[in-house]
Amino acid sequence: MKESFGSPTTISPLLLRNLLTSLFIYADKSLQTLAQKYKLLQLLRYLLISAFLRLLPSLDPSSETNYGYRLKSPITDNFVSTNTGGGGNGGGGGESGIGRALSQLLSIVNGIPVSSRKYEVVRSLAEKLIDENHQEGSAALREVNYKILSAAFLRTLSQLEAAVMDREGNHDGPSGDVAASEDFGNVNRVLRAVRYYGDMVLARLGKRVEPRWSGSSAEKLAAEVLWLAQKMVACGCAEEAVCKWASSTHLAWLSLSAEPRIQGSLVKVSAFLFKQARDLGGEQFGEESKKEQQRQTQMKMLMSWLPLLCRASNGTDVPVLSTRERAELERVMEDTIEMLEQEEEQEKVLSLWLHHFTLYPTSDWPNLHACYTRWCNACRKRLLLQ
Repeated sequence: MKESFGSPTTISPLLLRNLLTSLFIYADKSLQTLAQKYKLLQLLRYLLISAFLRLLPSLDPSSETNYGYRLKSPITDNFVSTNTGGGGNGGGGGESGIGRALSQLLSIVNGIPVSSRKYEVVRSLAEKLIDENHQEGSAALREVNYKILSAAFLRTLSQLEAAVMDREGNHDGPSGDVAASEDFGNVNRVLRAVRYYGDMVLARLGKRVEPRWSGSSAEKLAAEVLWLAQKMVACGCAEEAVCKWASSTHLAWLSLSAEPRIQGSLVKVSAFLFKQARDLGGEQFGEESKKEQQRQTQMKMLMSWLPLLCRASNGTDVPVLSTRERAELERVMEDTIEMLEQEEEQEKVLSLWLHHFTLYPTSDWPNLHACYTRWCNACRKRLLLQ
């Protein structure tokens, strides 16, 4: 039987769509004025527009996915389906009972405080399911792990970014400039208003609203991002984790003004995934298009997260990384830079390193002097051969 136009199931999404559109237009006008003065705010406006355009189709009453959304994997042509309820993932392995169970467990891990005695119970159960799926050696179960872990990693990354943004809402931003401080605060007020009214509408419609994370939980979420990345690598999904972390440019920018403990947690994630990115790029076999894609991902990793490494290597109470770990990561970054092959790309990365390395006098790491010298020598030789 066809639903009439005036039925609640049709009107509610339309009301939500109209309200969110009005809020978005209001927020965009505020950002547009500020973006004319600061290039970083132009990027933030672009991210907001992109997010809204991806959300809008899901608010169409005729959409089959209703309030779900579908994300295209940057590595493959597969689609990872997620929903606001966290109870399961559509498509492929997510439609199975084991897929829905694992998806629910990973969603609950995000929501339980780490101080709760139930946190370790739920996390251990999720880890047990992931490991058992992998040990079975079944293609179907590997697909379950891939899809559910990928969706959980993306969700946790989004929550981590929100937690860091909420914590730094009244901060003066990375530049330390007074005018930038006022504009940064204005942007955050706009975003908070959009989130508040959006949550209120979703609550009235009976939709589950994800909790807003306090600053103290940013460390917890960063630890969960690292844990999920480790599980993805163990299950053969390293490329997916590396690509998503490399693409988290806004989180990388926010991290420069985050608290030292949060910075330390993000350094640990970056250190782990830098190693995976280097190993992926070192593969001798594969299609040229895939090698090019991996090279671009390595470039994004370096440009996004190298500034944080220059700033946050010391830690507060103890070093974030041990002396051995820091030396190893320096070798990893040197290898990754030299894998770029193109002289211009190496110049961009090394120029960025030199800027941030000299900007923070309290840190003497990462020490890429040898890599910088080799690049200078190679440039000199090329010029002489011309």
